[in-house]
Amino acid sequence: MSKQRLTISRLAVLCLSLCAVFYLVAPSFAQTSRNFLAMYVTDPLSGSAIEGMDPVSYFTEPEPLMGKSDYEFSWKGVSWFFATEANKEVFRAAPEAYVPQFGGYGLAGLARGYLSNGNPRIYYVYNRRLYLFYSAGNREAFLLEKAAMVNFAFDNWLELRDQLARQ
Repeated sequence: MSKQRLTISRLAVLCLSLCAVFYLVAPSFAQTSRNFLAMYVTDPLSGSAIEGMDPVSYFTEPEPLMGKSDYEFSWKGVSWFFATEANKEVFRAAPEAYVPQFGGYGLAGLARGYLSNGNPRIYYVYNRRLYLFYSAGNREAFLLEKAAMVNFAFDNWLELRDQLARQ
């Protein structure tokens, strides 16, 4: 067998192996991703997420915009409001890119092992993800150790989210 054919056949075996691993792991990853997005902090009066703020505007405007009920979209059983029809359509195409992480619960509280509602007016976009905070002080603490706080929050989120599901 020539060197070229041997290399190609080794690459084919490697490719098949990676495909098999992906096939086995992808369903559990998808389930985990779905679970991360299963619960959202909502306004008790309107039922809207992030107090009616437009989630897309956090990424496109200097300050987030208030959404309008005219541009409402229901996703994961929650109402999301948008400032424009265009923002609604952008969200509809890729909601996971715009929703607040951890369902809108405060990042600092999660990192410390407890749940607190995030305030949509106290936020930070980090690594193209939206994080909400209970207070400005919590956001300031986050700015000192961003990666560590996100990691601690992810470590605590599954257990805390499961506690929410049991309530």
